[in-house]
Amino acid sequence: MLKSKRGISPILATLLLIVIAVAAIVVTYAWVITFTTSTSGQAGVVLTKDAVNWQTSNVTIYVRNTGTSDTQIDSLYIGTSYENLVKRTTVTPPLPVSITRGGGTVALTVTFSGTSHTVYYFKIAPTQGAPLQFTSECILP
Repeated sequence: MLKSKRGISPILATLLLIVIAVAAIVVTYAWVITFTTSTSGQAGVVLTKDAVNWQTSNVTIYVRNTGTSDTQIDSLYIGTSYENLVKRTTVTPPLPVSITRGGGTVALTVTFSGTSHTVYYFKIAPTQGAPLQFTSECILP
């Protein structure tokens, strides 16, 4: 009885393995392309601080986007430590403000009365990508 049963031919088995392998490659390729395009926009935003200018009743922060994607600065926080940052709403120009890729710069002027020789902590959050965090000592003119 066992001699009457036959398996699939070697040619058909080889073709079946090739089809399965090609299908696996197509699915993997589609996943990789979807993953890299969704994260490249975030990785393309790189904010850097150019300068911080202190005045008696405000502070101006010059922010540059050296990345490969445009973004908008959504919020700005100032505090005496990273644990007690306070969102600032009196910002000129009003937030959100666009900042272009490839070296686009924006000057953010915040109504803020700092104490001279005190270190302040800043966080500037874009709509996509990592926030810019830095410190600056208040030196009043």
